[in-house]
Amino acid sequence: MNKKNNLNKPAKTAAQISKHEYRKMLHALQVELVKLQRHFIKCNDKILIIFEGRDASGKDGTIKRIVQHLSPRETRVVALGRPSDRDQTSWYFQRYVPYLPAAQELVLFNRSWYNRAGVERVMGFCTDAEYEEFMDSVSEFEHMLLRSGIKLLKYYLDISKREQKKRLNERMTDPLTQWKVSALDDQAIKKWKPYSLARNEMLARSHNTMAPWTIVRADDKYLTRLNVIKDMLSRLNYADKDERLVLPDPQVVLTYDATYLENGVLEP
Repeated sequence: MNKKNNLNKPAKTAAQISKHEYRKMLHALQVELVKLQRHFIKCNDKILIIFEGRDASGKDGTIKRIVQHLSPRETRVVALGRPSDRDQTSWYFQRYVPYLPAAQELVLFNRSWYNRAGVERVMGFCTDAEYEEFMDSVSEFEHMLLRSGIKLLKYYLDISKREQKKRLNERMTDPLTQWKVSALDDQAIKKWKPYSLARNEMLARSHNTMAPWTIVRADDKYLTRLNVIKDMLSRLNYADKDERLVLPDPQVVLTYDATYLENGVLEP
């Protein structure tokens, strides 16, 4: 089977993994995450994980399962709100720098500086000049982080329009998820195509060998969570790794390639 056909093969469905299987596998992977934390604390590693994706793509749920049993002292989740007046007049990356990991820390960005390439670009919250400045400098900024010793992983969770609409509707009717409801939720569907175009340009211009993008097919929440954790564990070094356990499904997790825009791997 050639590569293109393999990529277009449908990923596993929810029916192929039961809740019992999911919980069993999640527990085993969370044990591996604890091993990883012990290792990076001992070795003074600095780990930064970026999660991007459309509204309701599953970033919150995935991050929750990653940090669930980790030490809160060395683990931080960063989800910044709207920039202040001062932020808007500062160097764009400045508001993110204080949250970068120091030695022994794992930091997960639930959206990041790539807001400028996504929601700010689509909703007109930045100028064309500000957008171009960001796109021209983001790879240089990330390379600087890598040279400083930070281990950086970037994930883009990609969902279908139908699945996004379903999740946004569920969010509005579930009293436990009311805090997620945003004035921008309606725009997520109405501006589906502009968000797709912004995503495509962001990935094409900020993907490189030093700081590559990893694409996650995220319509199935169970498979998304399990495979993101597997991919993380497979990319990071730590003692006593269970190599058999941490191999991600290549139909769910893929390293970005420009051809994905042509062969239907990314949702159009």
